[in-house]
Amino acid sequence: MSSSGVPKKSELPATLRHSDAKAQRTFAKTYDSAMEEYDDEERAHQVAYDALKHTHEKIGDKWEPKSTPGPSDAQAKGGKNTDRPTAGGVDANATKDHLYQQATRLKI
Repeated sequence: MSSSGVPKKSELPATLRHSDAKAQRTFAKTYDSAMEEYDDEERAHQVAYDALKHTHEKIGDKWEPKSTPGPSDAQAKGGKNTDRPTAGGVDANATKDHLYQQATRLKI
């Protein structure tokens, strides 16, 4: 990622290229920090997505800000030493109404 803190769009995963600047910065800064600490691309990606899931949820092909920040599922809440299934970026703590609105918007 770019050392200026502003990632080049070409360096971001596809779903983040369609996302807002805050999502891009959150991912990039966390990724860069994790690379410095762990020197492991796979782990850095995992840490960056975990951070992103606290502020954003995946809707369609992009990440959008959550109305309330926090872990998106039990795996994210538990940290790296848990072995629970992940919701894949969907806010598993969202209300039924919120999920219905998103499904309607996406024509699901």
